Parts: sequence; C-alpha cells; structure tokens
Amino acid sequence: QVQLVESGGGLVQPGGSLRLSCAASRMIYSINTMGWYRQAPGKQRELVAQITSGGSTNYADSVKGRFTISRDNAKNTLYLQMNSLKPEDTAVYYCNFRRRPDNYAYWGQGTQVTVSS
Repeated sequence: QVQLVESGGGLVQPGGSLRLSCAASRMIYSINTMGWYRQAPGKQRELVAQITSGGSTNYADSVKGRFTISRDNAKNTLYLQMNSLKPEDTAVYYCNFRRRPDNYAYWGQGTQVTVSS
C-alpha cells in the first residue's frame, strides 16, 4: 500500500515560516494532481494549494503570495513553503496525491501547524 508521510509542522510566531513535506512510501507513476489541504477546528477541510502533472499551480486567495507549492518528482515528494504566517493559518495540514486515470486520492496523516504569540 502507498502511504503519504508528512513532516514539518510545528508552533511558530506570526510572521514566521515553516516548510511542510509529504513523501510517498512508493513511487506513484501516474499522478494527476498533488495538493495541500487544511482543516481548522470547527471548519471544513479546504484546498490550500495544488500543482498539476504539468507544473501549473493554484492557491487559495487567503495564502496567495505567502505560500509556495513545489515538488520533487524523483523523490515523489511534495512541499509547501509557508511564509509570513498568520494566526488564521492555524490548522491541520494534509497532503493529497490523485492518480490517473481514476483520480483515486491518497492522503497524508496530517501535520499540525499552530501560529501564535
């Protein structure tokens, strides 16, 4: 079974930075999209950032200009660089890989990001 293992979460002050990583336990040879979602207490899970197989990216308006999604295809690893963090960014962050041709979703276990003074 393929597992996605996340790391990089933690506690930071407002204005600080974190980099999240998500690595697949086995190579996934046909991926449609890769993305990061987050879920804050009492709220629905929302898409934060996405990257397609062709390298196109898109971001939620709330993080645009502050977060950057990237990947290392050779390592089957996805990253989220988070700068200028705000308390509103506090959530559990989940990575997601969707495979071709059926769009089956693999999910990471989640990593907590807390932004607080």
